Amino acid sequence: MEKQKPLPVEAKLIFKKTLTPDVVELHYESEPEFPFQPGQFISILVAGKGPGGRDLRRAYSIASAPELTRAGRSVFELCVKLVENGPGTQYLNGMQIGEKLKGIAPYGDFVFKPKAGRNAIFVATGTGIAPFRAMVFSKIFAENTPPSTVLLFGARNQSDLLYTDELRAALGNQGLVQALSRPEGDWSGFKGRVTDWLRENDTKIAWAETEFYLCGNGAMIDEVKQILSGKGVEKTSIHQEVYYKPKPGETHAN
Repeated sequence: MEKQKPLPVEAKLIFKKTLTPDVVELHYESEPEFPFQPGQFISILVAGKGPGGRDLRRAYSIASAPELTRAGRSVFELCVKLVENGPGTQYLNGMQIGEKLKGIAPYGDFVFKPKAGRNAIFVATGTGIAPFRAMVFSKIFAENTPPSTVLLFGARNQSDLLYTDELRAALGNQGLVQALSRPEGDWSGFKGRVTDWLRENDTKIAWAETEFYLCGNGAMIDEVKQILSGKGVEKTSIHQEVYYKPKPGETHAN
């Protein structure tokens, strides 16, 4: 697919929903529409919030498939983690229906790349699930569905889970794996981190026949890549998007 040149975007907020205590979903409508590939992101202008009152740019993965268009307008969705004192998240969460944002899009090479006969394992923590949601519900994925697809989503507990019902409907019980490191109550799913699941399912994974997509906490991505390297997975079969670089000595929370 031809890479699209980033263009100025002006988009109106048309819907807002709280997904978890610290994640909000925002729907925007832009005119004219801008083409993007599932997995790409938008760079949003946060006016006057930088040092000395300068403008800031903040990047957010588009959490919806490119096919959401209405009569020449793009409808796109963002999945935003609310970070305390974070200028980008404060700005977006404070927007009211009808308000407009300015940005530039699309950016990024972390996109779904179909390869005939190759399985796919998507590994996400937190709002790193956003680009995978865009991929799973896209036309290109539907037309090039891998022989086997697993979306492995890591979180602390049940209150942090995102998009469970729709992803389970799309991928099935075996296709969506939720790994909770600190589950509460009678959690019947996997208990542990995403890396624990990969290790415990060693013999069930066709390592050499799978494309791995990793998104979220940088520490998680580093640890997963170590596992993949140990299994002989080629670097060309590993695709990544780092949302957050951990401090020295910090591990991934999921």
